[in-house]
Amino acid sequence: MEALELLTSRVSIPKLRAPAPSKDVMAQCYQAAMRAPDHGRLKPWRFIHIEGDGLDRLGQLYLDAENFDSVKDAGIEVSEVRQQKLLSMPKRAPLIVIVVAKVEQHPKVPREEQLMAAACAAYGLSVAVYDQGFGCMWRTGELAYHPLVKTGLELEENEEIVGYLYIGTPDCRPKTPKPEDLSQFVKTF
Repeated sequence: MEALELLTSRVSIPKLRAPAPSKDVMAQCYQAAMRAPDHGRLKPWRFIHIEGDGLDRLGQLYLDAENFDSVKDAGIEVSEVRQQKLLSMPKRAPLIVIVVAKVEQHPKVPREEQLMAAACAAYGLSVAVYDQGFGCMWRTGELAYHPLVKTGLELEENEEIVGYLYIGTPDCRPKTPKPEDLSQFVKTF
């Protein structure tokens, strides 16, 4: 696929199924993500690759975090329905890649630029996956910022989750994106 066609046709795929990309395909996609714009060549990101039993462990981590909040805030347990939802959330796709920003103190590269570089790496990974014929959905949500989730994923104090990339084979036919009215987005100065 040509670059412009790839960039203008890429869409988020909300329904994903097995198989996930192979290890070799993912290695190529990770290499593509490493080419993200990066002031200072800090590469302020890393990836947590989760599939198989790791998806179950991630669901349990979500449940533990929500149970902690419920008991702490209201003294009640999370409902059975909510528990099942939390446990199954990671199983929306056969593979999740958590993109983590690693923000370092730097005299010329502020925190915001490092976060943006990590977001660009996430986008690059999502586009590379799409180019290989797979689907991707970028998600975050409250659990991305929960201290117990961050601890369970072994994030350092200077790290934060930029996004959860749910990756797999598309299980729905995405709508072809229409060209945008650029006058709403582009102004000449």
